[in-house]
Amino acid sequence: MLKTILILTLTGALIGIVAASYIVPPAVSWYTAPGGLPQGAQIPAVVQIPEVIRYATSKLLYGQTIGGGIGAALGFALGIFLANKRRKGGPQAAAAATA
Repeated sequence: MLKTILILTLTGALIGIVAASYIVPPAVSWYTAPGGLPQGAQIPAVVQIPEVIRYATSKLLYGQTIGGGIGAALGFALGIFLANKRRKGGPQAAAAATA
């Protein structure tokens, strides 16, 4: 029972991290894009590249942490649900149904 819960929790965390890796970069680029400019307008800007990289990677890691936590929580809940279902309908219920 504990093994099932642990495996589902870790699998959920991994799936959450992978999902966040695909979701967060477009979200960060959308969030940081300037709005209200005509199509094709050039944006004059002087940026500090290390600061931009630090910002983008910190947001990606933060998003992956949140995704991993949500995935782990969902996997844990699924593991508890399956463990309770297995305990209630275990071998005794199967033997009683055949008798």
